[in-house]
Amino acid sequence: MKNKRVVVTGIGVVSSVGVGKDAYWGSLISGKSGISEIESFDTSRYDNHRGGEVKDFNPSDFIQKEKIQRLGRGSQFAIAASRMALEDSRINFSNVDKNMIGVIIGTTMADAQRIEEMDKIWVELSEKDIDSKLISQYPGNVLASNVGFALNLRGPNISIPTACSAGNYSIGYSYDLIKRGRVDYMLVGGSDPFSRIAFTGFNRLFAVAPEKCQPFDKNRKGMMVGEGAGVLLLESLDSALDRRANIYAEILGYALSCDAHHMTAPSTSSVVSVIKRAVKNANIEPKDVDYISAHGTGTPANDKAECGAVKEVFGEMYKKIPISSIKSMLGHTMGAASALETIACCFAIKHGIVPPTINYETLDPECDIDCVPNQARKKNVGIALNNSLAFGGNDACLVVGKI
Repeated sequence: MKNKRVVVTGIGVVSSVGVGKDAYWGSLISGKSGISEIESFDTSRYDNHRGGEVKDFNPSDFIQKEKIQRLGRGSQFAIAASRMALEDSRINFSNVDKNMIGVIIGTTMADAQRIEEMDKIWVELSEKDIDSKLISQYPGNVLASNVGFALNLRGPNISIPTACSAGNYSIGYSYDLIKRGRVDYMLVGGSDPFSRIAFTGFNRLFAVAPEKCQPFDKNRKGMMVGEGAGVLLLESLDSALDRRANIYAEILGYALSCDAHHMTAPSTSSVVSVIKRAVKNANIEPKDVDYISAHGTGTPANDKAECGAVKEVFGEMYKKIPISSIKSMLGHTMGAASALETIACCFAIKHGIVPPTINYETLDPECDIDCVPNQARKKNVGIALNNSLAFGGNDACLVVGKI
C-alpha cells in the first residue's frame, strides 16, 4: 500500500467576509463580521432577519454568462472556489492527466434554491409549468458534477451530504485517495447557498440568534445562518516539491464518527472519541496541538459539549491552547463550514496568526477556554485541529500541520 504525504497547494474562497483567499484571511484576522440584513428573500414573517449572506459575489467573474442561469447558487460558489483553488495551485494542465484530478464537494442543502423555485411554480401555477431544466439542477450530486463539467475534470466526482462536517469528510476521503496513489490531485471542500429552507429550519429549532453569534459567551443565543464555499487543492508532497508549488500545510490525519445519540444535540463522549482518534491517526500527541478551530456554533448545547470534550482530551493543557470559532464572523455556512475552517487553519500555520472569536463579552464557567476573544493573535502554529459536529451525529476532526 502506498503511503504518500498529502499537502494543500491551492485555496479558493467565497464567503460573507470576502471573495478570494486574501480578502477572506484579511477579514478574519481583522475580526470583520459578515453578518448583515438578509436580502435574498423577505424575512418579515420571521423573528430573525440577519445572516451571513455573500454580498459581493459576481458569478460572471468565474463562469460563462450563458451558463450562469443553468446553475444554482451553490454550484456557482463551488465552481468559483474551485477555479480559484486551481489558479492558486499554478498547476500546468498540459502536463496533467485530467482523469487523475478528482472533485469532492460537501454540502447540506446543495442547490436548495432550485427546490424553492420549483415549489413556488407548482403552488402558484402547476407542475406542468416547471421547466424540466430545473429538475436536473437540484439533486445533491450536482455541486461536484458541475465543478467537474465546468473545469473538464474526469477523476472521481462525489458529493458528500454530511451537513456541517461535510467539508472535513471531503478532505479526509480525498486525503485517503491521494495517500494510496489512486489520484494525483483532488479539489475538495464544501459549498452551501443561503436558502429559505435552511433559514426556516433553524428558526423553527429556535437555534438562531437575533443579532449576532457569540460562541462560548455566557449569554450566547444561537447561531447565524450563513453561506459560502471553501475549496482546497490537495496533492502528494512529492508532486508539490517536484513542481515547486507553494505549500500551505500538510494533512496529517483525521477521524469520523456517528454518535448515534441525537439528531441535533451533540454528544460530549463522541466528540472526545473523534478528537482522540484523529490525534492518534495523525501520529501526534495532545501536547503537540497549537491551535483548535472549534465547531463553535454559538448555541448553548453545542459550545458546552465541545468545551467539555476539549477539557477531557487535553486535561490541564486546555486553557493554554487557543480555540477560536470563525462562525462568529461568517455565520454557519453548513456544508462549507469545516472546509472554510480548514482553510483558516492552513493560513494560521502559514502566517503564524490565529483568528479571533468576535462578539465575546462574558465568561461562561462551563466554556472557560482561551477562545482568542475579539482580536487575532500572533502564534506559531505547528499543528492545528479542526472540529466539526454535524446534525445526525456526524462528527469529524481533521489534523493539519506545518511542513
